[in-house]
Amino acid sequence: MDTLTPGHFDVVVIGAGPAGIAAGVAASDSGASVALIDDNPSAGGQIWRGEAGQTHDSAAATWFERLGKSAVKVIRGARVFHIDGPIDSRMGGGALAAETAQGILSVSYGKLILATGARERVLPFPGWTLPNVFGAGGLQALMKTGLAVAGKRIVIAGTGPLLFAVASYARKCGANVAAICEQTTLKKMARFAAATALVPGKIPEALGFLWDLRAIPHLKNCWPVAAIGKDRIERVRLVHNGRTREVECDYLACGFHLVPNLELANFIGCEIENGFVQVDEFQRTSADSVYCAGEPTGIGGLEMALVEGQIAGYSAARNETSARKLLGQRARYARFAREMDAAFHLRSELKSLAEPDTFVCRCEDVPFGRVRQFDSWRAAKLHTRCGMGPCQGRVCGSAAEFLFGWKVDSVRPPVFPVPCASLAAISSDSARRRAS
Repeated sequence: MDTLTPGHFDVVVIGAGPAGIAAGVAASDSGASVALIDDNPSAGGQIWRGEAGQTHDSAAATWFERLGKSAVKVIRGARVFHIDGPIDSRMGGGALAAETAQGILSVSYGKLILATGARERVLPFPGWTLPNVFGAGGLQALMKTGLAVAGKRIVIAGTGPLLFAVASYARKCGANVAAICEQTTLKKMARFAAATALVPGKIPEALGFLWDLRAIPHLKNCWPVAAIGKDRIERVRLVHNGRTREVECDYLACGFHLVPNLELANFIGCEIENGFVQVDEFQRTSADSVYCAGEPTGIGGLEMALVEGQIAGYSAARNETSARKLLGQRARYARFAREMDAAFHLRSELKSLAEPDTFVCRCEDVPFGRVRQFDSWRAAKLHTRCGMGPCQGRVCGSAAEFLFGWKVDSVRPPVFPVPCASLAAISSDSARRRAS
């Protein structure tokens, strides 16, 4: 397989969502040469997917314009699967390898910024593997890339602000949103609503969602217990205020808040505590020459990601004066993030949704009854292959953390499944680096 070598950059940013875009622009504005690498065909991440060139989101439009006018080299469709640290601890920097349609991309860097975002947590319950049962963010991504939902009945369930965003987008696409089912209580939702005052612009945004979704039932203290159907989902069984009810639907979208994408951070040796990458005030991690911004450091929302991205970009480009000016904003958004975590903390009842024959690992068809026989993630993997399928534990791992309290940290190279030719390519490239 061919190895592509676009050269060396002062700063390389992995992840072109809001945090990554902000980091790249800030570093470039500070005079650094910057590469922004993402595995999607366009920048924006999940939250700004399809917003490039659009005017629907003023914040997105502003940042896409800044990115377009900057000297940042945007490399799309490149999935990073390997990172080499410094050859010599005195030199700093390192190199990475990414798969592209044209071959293996090899890039060296002085500083590395991880802005790898987050994914939604999906919990197993009877019927969750039926066709037309999606993650909430997954359904939103499909709608943004052309899935026709006009006239379809959709139930959106789980927890967190994402449910509102998905419901609003589905409605704009012509779907009939039958219900929004939020597992938290009305009291916690009210407290979270009050906390939105901590973030400028959040109250108008929240009121906009409420107005847009005013005719849709928003059920608190409600969650799915079963998806029912033969060849696809036909209805969902819900528990609402302790009572069971069923709602007919064509699609069910479930998302139980977000979990950070930590694979690359784990791979390169960043310190992880309580499920998040630990950083200092300038977003520096414990790994040499590595910074981190956005959801991997804590689930804090769009505004938090943008501020952390800028702090990381300025700091990596040795512009700490500009970075320091943003520390107050980050502290305010951090308070909001703590309120959000408290409001949407998962209730214990969700641990009992799965039945013995309910798949926990859908890649390897491993049922709940088999997995619960073990006392650790490692033991479950060794005996059942749970977490060893194509998703490499990205779905069942976060579920196992919640269901069993296990620590899921067994990240081994390569970070993503790759052909043997890709591994051979990085071996030869590493040898050339060390020789030079």
